[in-house]
Amino acid sequence: MTLTTQGIRRGAFTSVSELECAVYDYIEHNNSAPQPFIWTKSANEIILKVSRNRNALNMPSLAKGNE
Repeated sequence: MTLTTQGIRRGAFTSVSELECAVYDYIEHNNSAPQPFIWTKSANEIILKVSRNRNALNMPSLAKGNE
């Protein structure tokens, strides 16, 4: 469950302060029973995807060893 899918995507907000309140409420609720994040992809798979996206945006690929 993420903030986007669980906290704000289906909401209807009439002001920035309403949106902020929804975000803070989600964070407070989520932090009441925290669970570790479990990566589903390897670091190499993530870097390859980032590089493909950077290429699509005409940005230079990330070189090995650069952060």
